[in-house]
Amino acid sequence: MKIVLIGTTAACVLGFRADLIRTLVVKGHQVYAFALDFDDSTRAKVRALGAEPVDYAFSRAGLNPLSDILNTFKLGKILKQISPDLVFSYFSKPVIFGTLAAAIAGVKRRIGMLEGLGYVFTDRPEGVSIKGRLLKFVQVFLYRISFPFLERLIFLNKDDPSDLVKEHSLKVSKISVLGGIGLTLSNYPYSIPPKNPVSFIFVGRLLADKGINEFIQAARIVRLKSETSRFIILGGLDETNPGGLTANEVSVLINEGLVEHHGHVDDVTGWLTNSSVFVLPSYREGVPRSTQEAMAIGRPVITTDVPGCRDTVVEGLNGFIVPPWSPEALAERMLFFVKNPDQIEVMGLQSFKIAQENFDARLVNERLISYFQ
Repeated sequence: MKIVLIGTTAACVLGFRADLIRTLVVKGHQVYAFALDFDDSTRAKVRALGAEPVDYAFSRAGLNPLSDILNTFKLGKILKQISPDLVFSYFSKPVIFGTLAAAIAGVKRRIGMLEGLGYVFTDRPEGVSIKGRLLKFVQVFLYRISFPFLERLIFLNKDDPSDLVKEHSLKVSKISVLGGIGLTLSNYPYSIPPKNPVSFIFVGRLLADKGINEFIQAARIVRLKSETSRFIILGGLDETNPGGLTANEVSVLINEGLVEHHGHVDDVTGWLTNSSVFVLPSYREGVPRSTQEAMAIGRPVITTDVPGCRDTVVEGLNGFIVPPWSPEALAERMLFFVKNPDQIEVMGLQSFKIAQENFDARLVNERLISYFQ
């Protein structure tokens, strides 16, 4: 078949779709990978995977109806020229407008995948703003228009179909729950976790929605009872986001010796290997890749009782699930590992087993491709 994959950035194509593309190519399919920001380097890398990179234009986050309509027809024109057998769109805007463009182009088979419901469906301790409610209304309206054109809509966790499709009575032909996108597990070899000192690692952008504030507050509580514990933060700043930490705030935390911040790193595996426990107090996820990586390496997980996150932990077996927005509950579970360091390896082994069973990209991609048949 001719298969078109419509996503957002080239980094996402290479970081999250590379295994899928390789598998499709091996099976004899002709693959076109669409992205908004290809350059010479990323185009070459996509071609090396066996796919053809295709540029298209869209505002990733903006809400300009006229521009979006115009870009949808332009995308439809490109699709008509390629004449694919199947269009597979992933992420919110591509699912909405990529699906509509495929319908305009006369593509008979259209499949979408939402890897999480995103900002407008995320509960916060301060409640939902008027702007948030308006954005949610618009997004649901656009889903209501586009979903009927899909033959199948794929989610990663079991909560998202309920919170979106059922809650808003949206019409979809078929719904599937894939689970985590998966990893090339050989890139994440198991290692025995260090336990002296006990270290806790957070991986993600330094945003409120990722739970960075709860991680920092919990670190303060733990530090009062355990002076040797380490608190490691990997991830870039996003100071344009209202919920993002600033460089100055991070500097203050580093100078007082509470946390170590190493920014965005290429060698996440190395940092996870040298850490004891993975912590993600996020407010909502699809199925977080960072947690999958930590589990594959054999680290226990402390995460929140919210969609996506709760799918990665069996309470008391490979870690703990805590209420969202509660640094006190988070600190209590972190202190459990400080007081019971032998459980770090015991629970980490259980994480490793769960990852082997559920997060193997080869098995996940075979399941995903079965929806294309």
